[in-house]
Amino acid sequence: MSDATRPSVLFVCVHNAGRSQMAAAFLTHLAGDRIEVRSAGSLPADRVNPAVIEAMAEVGIDITAATPKALTNETVQASDYVITMGCGDACPVFPGKTYLDWQLDDPAGRDVEAVRPIRDQVKQHVEVLIAGIAA
Repeated sequence: MSDATRPSVLFVCVHNAGRSQMAAAFLTHLAGDRIEVRSAGSLPADRVNPAVIEAMAEVGIDITAATPKALTNETVQASDYVITMGCGDACPVFPGKTYLDWQLDDPAGRDVEAVRPIRDQVKQHVEVLIAGIAA
């Protein structure tokens, strides 16, 4: 379970190579150590999308060391908030968790120009999430 003094958030998308990586990076950047941050994918890719890495670098966030991780029941159970982004029914559901589904375009196969608006939407969602957790 998460530290009782710190809420924990898990971001899930299919490949854990784009949306969930951006969301985790923004939450870590904006909330610091106030919130425990995780990300995972139901079918993780081999690497983070290079256009996503470039788009995040443009806003001063380096995710070059990030690696896609597999979604596990333990990861979900250890999280207070589970934010899904297109993983469908692959995400396990446990009682007592807060589940949110963010409808965001998938950056897979897109260039950095097409990823920028997705990145900006992710940031807006994360800012709203932080405000909701703090409330």
